Amino acid sequence: MTKEFDYIVVGAGSAGAVIAARLSEDPGVRVLLLEAGGPDRHRLMAMPLAFFQLLRRPEVNWGYVTEPEVHADDRRLPVFRGKTLGGSSSINGMMFTRGDPRDYDQWAQMGATGWSFEDVLPYFRRMESSWRGSSERHGDSGPIGTQRHPMENQVCRTLLETARRQGHEVSDDYEAGYPEGFGAPDFSIHKGRRASTARGYLQPAAGRPNLVIATGAQATRILFEGHAAVGIEYIRGSQRHSARATREVILSGGAYNSPHLLMLSGIGPADHLREMDIKVKVDLRGVGQNLQEHPSVATAYQPCGEMDFENAIRLDRIARSVLWWKLSGKGLPATLPLTAMAFYKSRPNLERPDLEALFLPTAMDARVWFPGLMKGRGHVFTTSTIILRPDSRGWVKLRSGNPLDKPRIFWNLLGSESDRALMRHGLRWMRELLASPPMNEVISGELKPGAAAQSDADLDAYIRATIATAHHPTSSCTMGTGSEAVVDSQLRVYGTERLRVADASIMPVIVGGHTNAPSIMIGEKAAAMLRGEPGATGRTGLDSETSREGA
Repeated sequence: MTKEFDYIVVGAGSAGAVIAARLSEDPGVRVLLLEAGGPDRHRLMAMPLAFFQLLRRPEVNWGYVTEPEVHADDRRLPVFRGKTLGGSSSINGMMFTRGDPRDYDQWAQMGATGWSFEDVLPYFRRMESSWRGSSERHGDSGPIGTQRHPMENQVCRTLLETARRQGHEVSDDYEAGYPEGFGAPDFSIHKGRRASTARGYLQPAAGRPNLVIATGAQATRILFEGHAAVGIEYIRGSQRHSARATREVILSGGAYNSPHLLMLSGIGPADHLREMDIKVKVDLRGVGQNLQEHPSVATAYQPCGEMDFENAIRLDRIARSVLWWKLSGKGLPATLPLTAMAFYKSRPNLERPDLEALFLPTAMDARVWFPGLMKGRGHVFTTSTIILRPDSRGWVKLRSGNPLDKPRIFWNLLGSESDRALMRHGLRWMRELLASPPMNEVISGELKPGAAAQSDADLDAYIRATIATAHHPTSSCTMGTGSEAVVDSQLRVYGTERLRVADASIMPVIVGGHTNAPSIMIGEKAAAMLRGEPGATGRTGLDSETSREGA
């Protein structure tokens, strides 16, 4: 059965939920939101502390795995993406950073007109209900509530004092200026519970008669009349359905699913589509290319004494904490185990930080324990080193022409020697920091990779064996004007009509921060464009077709 709407949004994630909710604010507009996953009702979803357990739950995850990563010992690495209302905002680590303002200015310099920091800041403010209140950089009445991270423990104070002695700044608000130095991010947590786009945007909108939210509905093909997108074919249960869009179709499936659906619909690199026996509608060679991720390597240290977090997750203590959290929204379950973080430069002459460090008072595989009954992981201090602007690029390709086959994903981690050298630098920087006073009074030794790993070869071997990512995929449907661009600065897919992509896949380059807040911003700005809001296409308000070399 075919039904007709004004707009069809594919993917109810960090951007798609925003677009559907904002468009449906106009009662004269009919909106269909398709989500392959189910409702955001998993028992672990609301509790911030349960993030590590939730991330791996197959019932709310797409279950993707990479191709063998040739520079990471040919390992196939898990790809965590949310398959539920709210998408990855419903399962992520809730670190709410925007990246550097100069990241967005770079987008504009690369041809993304109307996407400078000055252009996007109103949409960052629009989404946010900041615990800090309203200011030039923060909003106080948006759908996504943010929470301050507690930093009162002794380990944090010692780490920050060490940073000061090393000449690093300590920041109280990474979004107030240019994010650099030590501190803590805001978290997308409201009253002690996860603030996803499903909760912030869709729950208030769900009762609108002009918004249909279809869960368990996986899009399989974009329907075209000529080069104009007129609808979506999708599978729900065992039945195949189609829905028509009289105005536009918006893809918000993320950096993997948006290019996947485009290619299934005949839009992508012609040679690859022919190889998959798919008729080429638009030869758009950038679809699925330019995939970017934040490489991450964890190291572990032995603390001199006990870590408060390990003591707090003893079975009887955590049970009381969870009960108190359910009643009040307060306590340990309302937070994440983060001591502090840092954005820093590998070289002082860089314009922007190129590395991030996370410090955790626990092992990555920490578990609830009880004496004589369940063994815990023990007292461990963990760090992560993250490359913010990697040079390596990966890709997304079809596995076959069957829309239910998972896409092929290749991150190409460490594909560039510059990335390998930068990661080595980061691990050595971490060692030096933690060996400096007064932090050396807290840390007694290095567990992983271990003090014996000193040479480049030793560190490279450890990096290859342990590297993962921060789960921030972007840029596989790049916005811009070059021959590799997929969408123009108004997110319209080149070579088509009435079709846009609005999610992290459109970022020309990955931001130097966490990607959830920028993805929500993209959703807000896309919705403003579709609604024809003044200035939504940039400070000039121009609404002309974007030209592109080779288009």
